Amino acid sequence: MILKHPLFLMILIVGILFGSEVSYGQLPPGQAAPVFSLKDLKGQTYDLSRMKERPLIILYFFDAESRPSQEGLLSLNQLTKQYKGTDLTTWAITLSSKDRATKFVESSGLSFPVLLDVSKVSDLYQARQILPTICTIGPGLKMLDYFQGGGKTTETMLVRLAERELQRKQTKLAKALSEEVVKKNPQHVKAKAVKGYAALKEDKLAEAEETFKDLSQQGAQGEIIGKEGLAAVYARKGETEKALQLTREVEQKAPDRAYVHVIKGDILYGQDKKKEAESAYQTALQKKEGELYQEAVKYNQMGRYYAGAKQYPKAREYYDQALTVDPYYIEGTTNKGLTYEKEGRWDKALESYRQALGLEKTDPFAVVLAKKAQEMIELQRDAKRKERTDQLIKELAARYRDQKAGAKKGEDTWTSQPMVLSFVDFQEKGGLAERDGFSTVLITQLADHLNASGRVQVVERVLVERLLEELNLGSSELANPETALHLGRVLAARLIGTGSLLYLPQGTLFSLRLIDTETSAIPQVTNKQLGPNVSLEKELFHLNRDILKTVISKYPLRGYLVKVTGDQAILNLGSKQGVVSGTKFEVLEEQEPIKYKGKALQSAPRAIGQVEVVRVEPDLCHVKILNQERPLKADDKIQEKMEGAGPR
Repeated sequence: MILKHPLFLMILIVGILFGSEVSYGQLPPGQAAPVFSLKDLKGQTYDLSRMKERPLIILYFFDAESRPSQEGLLSLNQLTKQYKGTDLTTWAITLSSKDRATKFVESSGLSFPVLLDVSKVSDLYQARQILPTICTIGPGLKMLDYFQGGGKTTETMLVRLAERELQRKQTKLAKALSEEVVKKNPQHVKAKAVKGYAALKEDKLAEAEETFKDLSQQGAQGEIIGKEGLAAVYARKGETEKALQLTREVEQKAPDRAYVHVIKGDILYGQDKKKEAESAYQTALQKKEGELYQEAVKYNQMGRYYAGAKQYPKAREYYDQALTVDPYYIEGTTNKGLTYEKEGRWDKALESYRQALGLEKTDPFAVVLAKKAQEMIELQRDAKRKERTDQLIKELAARYRDQKAGAKKGEDTWTSQPMVLSFVDFQEKGGLAERDGFSTVLITQLADHLNASGRVQVVERVLVERLLEELNLGSSELANPETALHLGRVLAARLIGTGSLLYLPQGTLFSLRLIDTETSAIPQVTNKQLGPNVSLEKELFHLNRDILKTVISKYPLRGYLVKVTGDQAILNLGSKQGVVSGTKFEVLEEQEPIKYKGKALQSAPRAIGQVEVVRVEPDLCHVKILNQERPLKADDKIQEKMEGAGPR
């Protein structure tokens, strides 16, 4: 640490002698960071006011000739070089001369821009008297943390930065920062805790368990934080009794710790002891001790509890508190949006989802939910479209109440109709997931994948939801298979998809059933265990492929030859039925029935030729004839040839 002014040194000595703390005017968290514009050593301008979209910015004020002043900066430099691709932004700011700053950069290989303070920016940040001074700035250019001094302060700064990275789900960098501290101070409890919770977020349970066991042997504070971490690990593994025993031990030794009560609440909720869970969450809210990255969870779970009870304004109060203590808590942001959505306040919902996208542009929940909210707003603004939709909903509701199915098909029972699929209802069961809306996101994205294939048309989710609302049908009614089947028929869907998401400590059990509305047969059942860090895009790819396999193998396209000219022909199937270029069809010929003991036994049609699609239009397609046992003619039946029923 460098003291840059003799008067400050005198005040510090007086403070030490009289046992009082010295205040040097730190910038408080939550305050807007003073904006500025400075140039680096090459004359390039850096303007803080243009950095509002950056999730995390570090301003590192240092002396270019003082190694202790540079210590934390050099550690950050080494780590960011090692973990390229991180969106961590660091600006080094110095009052040193350009020559001295240049010499430092050349000798250290610094990868951060060094900005020359010629505009008294150091004074704006009270960074003249003590160096280094480190400020971390979060979303919206709000101050998060403020540190002054080297040595132990640098250590504290690195741990706090690791905690911030853990909040941002940047687990690799969080672990690297914590390990950097542990190298120099093997007894640093909070640094080890970050490492353990980073492993837990990565679902590396063995690594997390080992880290927390080691920590629990490290003095009184280590025992408490270590056992608290072990409780979280055992809860994730489904070993609830071991987890609850550890929560009791921590509660006894450290009655002000909050997170153990969140763990307890989650376990109780999963056991369907909801009132006891509420009590545990309320207890967590009253406790003040906990790690930085744990604080938001207690508010979120309380919000989730009240949202489940349809007390949406109360839920939002807790989500707001979660976001106050953790500006990176994207779960609370989308959860808040869903409460507005359930109230039909789509503009407010979209506002929350956009806020979430400001934290993470590729977050799948925020992307899907924002798109849905935008579509609903546009529907409400488009008076004619809304009128048409409202009328359709009323007609469908009337048809449902009259127990009538969709429009009757024509006399042609051979030609395939468009394969329409409707996802009717997905129930969410089990524990209280940290994030709401998983079923909506999953089904919406799966519908997009299936629609993109061209082979399946998924009924718009908004249409299904509006119809359910009009009919006042909830999950309990839709759990009746007959109700779900009739709803599918009313929507003119050949298949309905229904199932559940069961939230377990180890992850989410996803169950999907496809039901044929004409026969009540179940052509596909899928059960998948989705881990905490599952790649949703990867799982959706596999699920989309499995559904398409089922459709292609069990519902092959059928139709007729309409016209035959030389080695070319036209079929009465087109893109509306899901035909694509390259699809092959067998030309079928009915066989004479075999008479046996007075009964006529009908044989299956025999393939007498094969054609391949070369061009597709909405209602028909053009094919080339690959082979034929006899001249093909109009009205010959055709059926899709099965060649490895994968997606096309």
